[in-house]
Amino acid sequence: MIQESTLNFLSKLSKNNNKPWFDENRPLYEAAKSNIITFTGELIKQYASIDASIGHLKPSDCLFRINRDVRFSKNKEPYKTNFGISISKGGKKGALAGYYVHIEPGKAFIGGGMYMPMGDGLQKIRQEIDYNFKDFQAILKNKAFKTSYGDLDYSDQLSRIPKGYEKDNEAEAYLRLKSFVALRPLKNEELTSKQFVKTCMKHFEALMPLVEFLNTAVG
Repeated sequence: MIQESTLNFLSKLSKNNNKPWFDENRPLYEAAKSNIITFTGELIKQYASIDASIGHLKPSDCLFRINRDVRFSKNKEPYKTNFGISISKGGKKGALAGYYVHIEPGKAFIGGGMYMPMGDGLQKIRQEIDYNFKDFQAILKNKAFKTSYGDLDYSDQLSRIPKGYEKDNEAEAYLRLKSFVALRPLKNEELTSKQFVKTCMKHFEALMPLVEFLNTAVG
């Protein structure tokens, strides 16, 4: 479970996003980080019984740094106001589909898939959807997936079908996507519940067929 103190730290950080405050409150950060590491380790351990491909991972393979890269951003705030956990066979730096948990008060969510695949990977996914559209549809129409996520996220997509595909292609809505992800909002009460690991496992398992489809596509 996620401790209330972890959420409180993130709430305070969002109001005091500067290095002096962070340095002064580093013990709060270290306690929050320790909580997230413990949670991530337990989640990996338990979910590996369902998806053995992630069993080798350590929390450090999955946790994103709290420091923001501000070099090319107009937003110069030095810290993220969330903890991000990316669980996939290749870890957070791998170019494979996987699972994600976003811990942030009032803005938390769970989900996964593949975010913004590049070049050859994107082409392979589109080709796999085109060739095996009935299988892809079956994954999205599965009861567990529909209950957890409803549908894919359509916020990143082309205005028209990509070159090489006919305009009347039955998979047109999916071929235009730039990312292939499904997301579900989480309430603060879910984060701090003793059942949160089980909650994550339930939604991860609902997503697993999509993760496997995407990873098969990219090889």
